[in-house]
Amino acid sequence: MPKTDIHPTWYPEAKVICNGEVVMTVGSTQPEIHVEVWSGNHPFFTGTQKIIDTEGRVDRFLRKYGMVDRNKKKNKASDAKEK
Repeated sequence: MPKTDIHPTWYPEAKVICNGEVVMTVGSTQPEIHVEVWSGNHPFFTGTQKIIDTEGRVDRFLRKYGMVDRNKKKNKASDAKEK
């Protein structure tokens, strides 16, 4: 049995509202929860997430700070010409 007058009011049917629409109901200490993003409009869950070209970013970083082995690139180019 909880102590009286120390716990917040529990709303078992609190409405989650996104863009003026009720998207779900959950239990909460607030009667209404206003959100900007939920699983119904988040790119990860809707399948519209863009994939970032991480390999290009790494190559650019390595070139910028001189961590690329220039001889390795030249050897690959000469190997391709020989074939």
